[in-house]
Amino acid sequence: MEGKVILHLSYTLDTIADAAKEFWQALKGNSVFAFSGEMGAGKTTFIHYLCDHLQVQDAVSSPTFALINEYHYISDSQKEQVIYHLDWYRLRDTAEAINAGMEDCIIQANAGKAICFIEWPEKAMELLPSQYLWIGIETITPTERAMTVKMANTLP
Repeated sequence: MEGKVILHLSYTLDTIADAAKEFWQALKGNSVFAFSGEMGAGKTTFIHYLCDHLQVQDAVSSPTFALINEYHYISDSQKEQVIYHLDWYRLRDTAEAINAGMEDCIIQANAGKAICFIEWPEKAMELLPSQYLWIGIETITPTERAMTVKMANTLP
């Protein structure tokens, strides 16, 4: 994925909570986060720790079968904020994503009314907005991960 690297993190399960805090402090204010990485790289786990950092009160789980999970938290400005956690792994194509309501979640995020955490964004790249964050998670060892965050742009 092309784009300007804006953050690089390395972490283990022992340090993932600190990594999630650093991630959010550096990147809050963005609304669409596209998490990419091989199966088992820890996309859902990292999102779970992000939600813990944000003090989400809802049960955070993988939306692999539901496709979309909705969570809520109170933002720094004391407003209730919506997070859509989307998993595109099982999608066949962009049309299926649209029919499942994925596009509506992204429109809400683009309008500043929600945040989208998207797993497996490669499955429906056409739905990503003109600017979003691409988060690549790489398995370094069975317990260590490296994350590279890039500002991505779908415009030519």
